[in-house]
Amino acid sequence: MLLSINPDKLHDMATDVRTVQKAVIPAAGLGTRFLPATKAMPKEMLPIVDKPAIQYVVEEAAKSGLNDVLIITGRNKENLISHFDGVPELEYTLQRKSDTNKLRKVHEASEIAEVHFLRQGQPLGLGHAVGRARQHVGQQSFAVLLGDDLIDDRDALLTKMIEVHDSEQATVVALMEVPPEQVHLYGCAAVEPTDEPGVVRITALVEKPDPADAPSNLAVIGRYVLRPEIFDEIDKLEPGRGGEYQLTDALNALAAGKGERPVYGVVFDGRRYDTGDRVGWIQANLRLGVEHSEFGDELSDWLLEFADGLREAKAKSGRAPQ
Repeated sequence: MLLSINPDKLHDMATDVRTVQKAVIPAAGLGTRFLPATKAMPKEMLPIVDKPAIQYVVEEAAKSGLNDVLIITGRNKENLISHFDGVPELEYTLQRKSDTNKLRKVHEASEIAEVHFLRQGQPLGLGHAVGRARQHVGQQSFAVLLGDDLIDDRDALLTKMIEVHDSEQATVVALMEVPPEQVHLYGCAAVEPTDEPGVVRITALVEKPDPADAPSNLAVIGRYVLRPEIFDEIDKLEPGRGGEYQLTDALNALAAGKGERPVYGVVFDGRRYDTGDRVGWIQANLRLGVEHSEFGDELSDWLLEFADGLREAKAKSGRAPQ
C-alpha cells in the first residue's frame, strides 16, 4: 500500500526543520571615526581588553551554533584575515617556552569556527555587503552580525532570534529601546505587539528618522536573521545617500508585505557595547575589563580611586560631577 503525501505538506515539513547554519559579518568599513589609529589597522582589530573586537563577534556566532562564518572585508584588512589563521613562528616560540596559557589563546582564534573571507570590492553600504554573501549562503536563512556591535556573551540575543526565526519561518531583526533624542542615529521600527513577550511584528522601518517623525523609539541594532528572499530585495535597491545601498530599505520592503513571510523584532534589554564609537569603545574596555578574571579586581580598585579624584577635581573647578 502506497502512502500518499501532499507535496505542499512535505514542503512545510522540510521548512519546519530547517534552521540557521551560517553567519555573515560585514567588516569592510574604513573606520574613519578612529583615525589615525585605523590608518593602517582595521577598526575590527582594535582590542577590547585582550581580544580584537571581531573575535568577540565570531565567538558569539559560534556559541549560537553558527560554525560557518563569512567575513566581508575591504582594502587593508590583511591583519584581520591573519588573526584567524595559524601563526607557526609564534606558536613554535611559545611551545619552546612552555607558555601553554598564551599558546592556548593563540590557538583559540583559529579554532573558533570555520571562517571564510570575501572582498566587498567597493564600500557601497551594508545592503551591498550583505548582498555579496549570496553565493556563500545560497538558499538558506543566515545571520548577520555587525562587527562593531558587541553583545555580552551572558545575553543570548542571537539564540533567541534564531528560535523566533525557526518558529515563525520569518526574518528577525534585533531592536533596542533608545532615548527619543537618539533615534536619528539608528534605523527605527514601527511595530505591532504579539502574544510573546519581547517579540513584536515589524510593519515598517525608517533609516535615521527625525525624532519628530520616528514611529517609535525602537532602534535596529546590529543583529539580523535573514531569509534568502532578502537578496531579491537587495537587488532592487536604488543607491541612497553617499551612493550606498541600505539594508534597512530591503527589510522595509519585506515588512511591507513584499516577501513570503513577515518580519519580526526581538526587543533586547541586555548588555550591548557600541565599539564603532570612540566613547563606546572605551566604555566596553572598562566594563569588560573590571570583570576580567586576571586583573578585574585591580582595575576596579583603580577606577574607584580615579573616580573619587575626578569628582574632587570637578568640584574644585566648579563643574558638577556627572
